[in-house]
Amino acid sequence: MAQSVAKSPAKSELPAINIGIAEEDRAAIAIGLSKLLADTYTLYLTTHNFHWNVTGPMFNSLHTMFMIQYTELWGAVDPVAERIRSLGHSAPGSYAQFSTLSTVPDAPANPPKAMEMVRILVEGHEAVARTARAIFPLVDKTGDEPTADLVTQRLTVHEKTAWMLRVMLEDA
Repeated sequence: MAQSVAKSPAKSELPAINIGIAEEDRAAIAIGLSKLLADTYTLYLTTHNFHWNVTGPMFNSLHTMFMIQYTELWGAVDPVAERIRSLGHSAPGSYAQFSTLSTVPDAPANPPKAMEMVRILVEGHEAVARTARAIFPLVDKTGDEPTADLVTQRLTVHEKTAWMLRVMLEDA
């Protein structure tokens, strides 16, 4: 006997989202978070690329450090995407969408030297921090504490990582 599959309710049948944040504010926050998601994913991909392609005397140290960093970035994309969904909007998830939303440039086609990789990652983490910080005024105005918490966590990671990478460039 065939089992019946429950039909998803039509969008018009779903209850309205009433979490104490107006729809237009939720939409604006979702746009900001979509940019953060695109930046995070682009930086993840660049960091993973550099993990695969780093060479030179610092290979082992950088290979390991890049792995730690791309793993952290990979773990960050899901909470950002799920927050967008919690606000009632679709999360972007294609390279085409990410390329239009991201402020982080794509990785170079030819792998750069190790210290140039580090410089590119410093700039990438700083760009993601700026994107995260740009969301704060609206999040603060609307009292969106879950997004504020998420963005604060991301700022902490990106600012600290940029600093740790930046100091590697001293006298380089």
